[in-house]
Amino acid sequence: FRFKDSLAEDLGRADLVISHAGAGSCLETLEKRKPIIVVTNEKLMNNHQLELAKQLHRDGHVLCCNCSTLVETLQSMDLSTLKPFPPGQPEKFALFLDKVVG
Repeated sequence: FRFKDSLAEDLGRADLVISHAGAGSCLETLEKRKPIIVVTNEKLMNNHQLELAKQLHRDGHVLCCNCSTLVETLQSMDLSTLKPFPPGQPEKFALFLDKVVG
């Protein structure tokens, strides 16, 4: 999709998600407990997406590739190796804000 207001319904039906490495796309997919292949664009300057994708891959939550290795990744993937992403804990952030801001 180029743009869609919400992917929740599509994610709910998906068996596998192939996405760019945007934080929103990655985290929404991981929160829905769906396996994801993150395709990075290595040509972006100051590529924060690449940093996020690599960290999520190192932590075992996503498979990561680029456009030229996507087919190979699909052929060799083992989704059973992916670890569930831990749920968010907004209460910890709220406590932190309370300490800092008062």
